[in-house]
Amino acid sequence: MSLFESAAVDYARHRPGIPDEVVRLLAGVLEGIDRPVLLDLGAGTGQVPAALVPAMPGIARVDLVDADEGMLREAAARLPSLPSAGTIAFHTMSAEEFTTPHAGCRAHLITCARAFHWMSRPAVLAMADRVAAPAATFAVIEDGSLWTHQARWTSELKQLVQSYLGEERQAGTTGVYAEPGRRYQEDLAESAFSDIAEHRSPVRREWTPGTVIGYLRSTSFARPALFRGRHARFEQEARSLLEEHARGEGLVEDAVFTVLLARRPGGDLRAAGGTPSRWTYT
Repeated sequence: MSLFESAAVDYARHRPGIPDEVVRLLAGVLEGIDRPVLLDLGAGTGQVPAALVPAMPGIARVDLVDADEGMLREAAARLPSLPSAGTIAFHTMSAEEFTTPHAGCRAHLITCARAFHWMSRPAVLAMADRVAAPAATFAVIEDGSLWTHQARWTSELKQLVQSYLGEERQAGTTGVYAEPGRRYQEDLAESAFSDIAEHRSPVRREWTPGTVIGYLRSTSFARPALFRGRHARFEQEARSLLEEHARGEGLVEDAVFTVLLARRPGGDLRAAGGTPSRWTYT
């Protein structure tokens, strides 16, 4: 069972989109490439391709990979066609299982947004090495969550979730969420994509009680099934809490989009506006 099973509609409606600055950064990676190919891993409802396709009118192919068929159905509704009359393909499978759709097809940009922590990262990076073009870029995109955001309203909301589900962060039906054992940079440094540039893009979000409630339904830590018949009561209490804060200081989230752009040694990450870094660890 997927961590986000039955959450696809709320995910599509209430998960924050990709900022314009990040879209420009990713589109810049593909400048000068004729009819590029995009591979999106852990695609969810297709937020990354939906944001990138308008910025890349010459794109030839988009492959979206997600283990949740419902998520990909929502993505298909958002991405009916490409302006270049290229191909969009949806693959219901884990990222580790993906193989190139046909001989000679190689991805120029591989993206993984808000999903890398759920994956077997060494296996995914090994797969990416097999399906990526020689100068391809592997992009890891993260912006945190309301569970980890530090503000008075998110702290009280987290405490309310914990009062129902326990102190530890839940991970859908798989049990308790485990933080990645090491930084993503370390995973990348040990892969074929060991030249890394980090980009940070601040973004301010202003939520409403309704959008926060919808967001919570889409998460692995507060999906309705976890509450075992008490979800309606939880949402009532959450809405009252959020409405109180909305009347006061507001429901503001100051987040940071972090984008790691990684290439095989010899690739020029400066073309994407970043400073290449060789990461070493002791």
